Amino acid sequence: MQIGIPLELQSGERRVAATPKTTEQLIKLGYSVVVQSGAGNEASFPDDAYVASGAKIVDAETVWASDIVVKINPPTDDEIAKARESSVLIGLIAAPRSPELLQRLANRKLTVLAMDSVPRISRAQSLDVISSMANIGGYRAVIEAAHEFGSFFTGQVTAAGKVPPAHVFVSGTGVAGLAAIGTARSLGAIVKATDIRAETAEQVKSMGAEFVAVQSEEAQQSSDGYAKEATEDYAAAANRMYAQQVPQQDIIITTAQIPGRPAPRLIDASMIAQMKPGSVIVDMAASSGGNVEGSVADEVITTANGVKIIGYSDLPGRLPTQASQLFATNIVNLMKLITPGKDGNLVLDLEDVVQRGILVTRDGEVTWPPPAVSVSAAPVAASGAAGAGSGTGGGASAAAAGLAKAGDISSQNNVEKNPRDPRVTYAVAAVCAIALLALFAISPGGLLGHFMVFMLSCVVGFYVIGNVSHSLHTPLMSVTNAISGIIIVGCLVGFTALNQATDMFLGTNLAIIILSVIGILLASINVFGGFAVTNRMLKMFRKG
Repeated sequence: MQIGIPLELQSGERRVAATPKTTEQLIKLGYSVVVQSGAGNEASFPDDAYVASGAKIVDAETVWASDIVVKINPPTDDEIAKARESSVLIGLIAAPRSPELLQRLANRKLTVLAMDSVPRISRAQSLDVISSMANIGGYRAVIEAAHEFGSFFTGQVTAAGKVPPAHVFVSGTGVAGLAAIGTARSLGAIVKATDIRAETAEQVKSMGAEFVAVQSEEAQQSSDGYAKEATEDYAAAANRMYAQQVPQQDIIITTAQIPGRPAPRLIDASMIAQMKPGSVIVDMAASSGGNVEGSVADEVITTANGVKIIGYSDLPGRLPTQASQLFATNIVNLMKLITPGKDGNLVLDLEDVVQRGILVTRDGEVTWPPPAVSVSAAPVAASGAAGAGSGTGGGASAAAAGLAKAGDISSQNNVEKNPRDPRVTYAVAAVCAIALLALFAISPGGLLGHFMVFMLSCVVGFYVIGNVSHSLHTPLMSVTNAISGIIIVGCLVGFTALNQATDMFLGTNLAIIILSVIGILLASINVFGGFAVTNRMLKMFRKG
């Protein structure tokens, strides 16, 4: 079968649905690939690169006559008319918001696979175009904010004065939000974030940001990997939180969107009016109504008090090379799934929840929406003896459900283990004590004193080494340097003891001296070598 890659016609679109690298992978699956002339130019993939990878450069009519057409944006009416009946179309369709488009595609008897409808389950992550593009979008949102922001992200102390770090607030901690947090943190900003899904708090904290929770008992648990529309009580609590946080921020990035519905309004004009002049807001949901009052899709608006609101809807496309590569890789992973024989023949298995989830039209029929797929564990009612333990069991189940991450088909098995009988522990301790006393009874008299010194050395050494700061070293280097330091101290103590002996250069004392010298030499090499390596690493990060 032939796969066609057309030129994207949407204004400002610079991405392409296949790259030379992924073209080679599609050909290895048994397909032939044709690419419309100039389709990859804006993404830095010239026609010659496609030819070198085994594709043919053709015109638009030949591309749309292919058995399978892969593109990024939803097709226009002209493109639908060019498509061969009963062929397969793969791309972004926005099915929940485009019932008329789905009907036109069905009327043309096209089999359409919507890459933006991939179920958020673990097995489908390699196909998840939404996550791929959101990752790039979150990164680019911070870059756009940095371009408009009039200061550093990181704090600096210079001869001319001290520059405080920027304060960044991220609303929505899905893939885009986490990417924005990581980028802002890497630039040195102080980052806070919030989300309606309470289970994302650990992810935020693990990236070095502060999670700002909405003071409400109605925080959501995701059942399909996406946030849901908030209740009125939760929205009121969230509004109070935003009213407190927004005026304190230099940069705000909002990512909250609900599939098939307008984006929720999170920040209103009264909050923006309290922000400092020069502050920046990036509304990543501007194209679906906007999280921020006053944002306009694809425009930068400056408010009366000097706050810039960025509403770009093409953030992934502003990194066209990387975005094209990720999108094309998602396509390759899909083709591997629906080409089981690797013989160039597409085979759909509607029993597969992934394939059924992305199928939106087939044989003149609209097949959207697909059957629901649950992707997060739900609390399970506790069961047990009548009248006993139900509260504890229910709490454990709820805690287990709270640990389930959005996008994972999994459940937490919270099985209570039988506690060990304390009498067994006491019996084992008694046996060990008796055995130790028996050993001391038959051993030389000095063993007990040496054993006590050994035990105290282990305890002291543990606390000395465990409390070493890792500020300039890796933890491993810090611990080895601490151990080496203790070795040096021990060897020096040995020398001090020997200085009081009359036969310090005779017999056993000579061996002790030799061992002490060797120990000091090796430990010193380790300590000074560690500092030398650290200094060399630090020089790599110095300018000039």
